[in-house]
Amino acid sequence: MAGWEQFGRPGGLYRRMRDACAADWQAYTWHPFVQQLSAGTLPLKSFQNYLVQDYLFLIHFARAKALAIVKGESLSAMRGKAAAVLAILDETKLHLKYCAEWGLDEAAVMATPESIETVSYTRWVLDRGMHGDILDLEVALAPCTVGYGEVALRILADPNRKVEGNPYQSWIDTYSSENYQNLVRMAADRLDSLGDSHGGDCRFATVSRDFREAARLEARFWQQGLDVA
Repeated sequence: MAGWEQFGRPGGLYRRMRDACAADWQAYTWHPFVQQLSAGTLPLKSFQNYLVQDYLFLIHFARAKALAIVKGESLSAMRGKAAAVLAILDETKLHLKYCAEWGLDEAAVMATPESIETVSYTRWVLDRGMHGDILDLEVALAPCTVGYGEVALRILADPNRKVEGNPYQSWIDTYSSENYQNLVRMAADRLDSLGDSHGGDCRFATVSRDFREAARLEARFWQQGLDVA
């Protein structure tokens, strides 16, 4: 069994949603941008563009996680989301340091406008959270967290992967690490749990549609990097 096929439980909401949008999920998790990361052939300009927009994305991702505190179904869930918000805010500092390693200083990053892809994705997630309940919000958030974990595992399984001298190895290491993979498992399990407690079966048409849309928006996020090369 491939590593990414172990996320979630058989018959659980996560696997059902992923299976329902298999083509869009494949287009996201094995996008040409990802394949070029694996092969070490991604143009530097493409990666730099991605890094800047990903930083701007993280700001709104933190806001969406903060909204999950408000929408949280229990005190335990609220505490978990509060910790997640703080972790993302700390990650933004590390992200700026990482950008600097690629020739992008903080001033340049902060002065860059959000792309149409960044705006459309982040505001869509916030909109789903504002107008829905905690399940709607977590479904909109999860493809980012879970998808990046699967992307890393797909790269590790890629027979054409450049192992020695890949300039993007540190990025691959981050998302294939045990710490990040644990986050992925927790995110998939949380969707399964919320599916049980918040009527996932009777709402499947709606939540699976949103899961598919998030996958499509993620693929567009990759594509914008290639479009600038």
